[in-house]
Amino acid sequence: MSDKPAYRGALPRPTPETKAFWDGAKAHRLMLPWCEDCGRPHFYPRSLCPHCLSSRLDWRQASGRGTVHTFVINHKAAKGFDQVPYVIAVIDLAEGPRMLSNVVVDGEPTPDNVRIDMPVTVFFDDVTDEISLPKFRPAGGAQ
Repeated sequence: MSDKPAYRGALPRPTPETKAFWDGAKAHRLMLPWCEDCGRPHFYPRSLCPHCLSSRLDWRQASGRGTVHTFVINHKAAKGFDQVPYVIAVIDLAEGPRMLSNVVVDGEPTPDNVRIDMPVTVFFDDVTDEISLPKFRPAGGAQ
């Protein structure tokens, strides 16, 4: 039995365009859509490449590495969330796209040590039996 409280926040609803992303997250793999025509990855998942508008997309596993581009510290809990403060960050993924996620330091969503340009790595928070959320933590350090 886990000491972790039950997740009470909003859950994603996978669509045909995002299913591969959420299936990858469940398997603890950060998946990105790559365009087979221009060769570039993108995020968020969608049916057309935002760079060249091609519909020829392939899913590939990303490295899970990135840097904090910018962040905000949220001090007021959103509906269903009760742990504040927490960090909402834009992550520059090593592959190029930017991704919105949370940064967690030492297992807690505390903002004390988050900095712009800080290297981060992905980890997956298994919030239900079916949904795992990709989140980030400082690279090479805090778990």
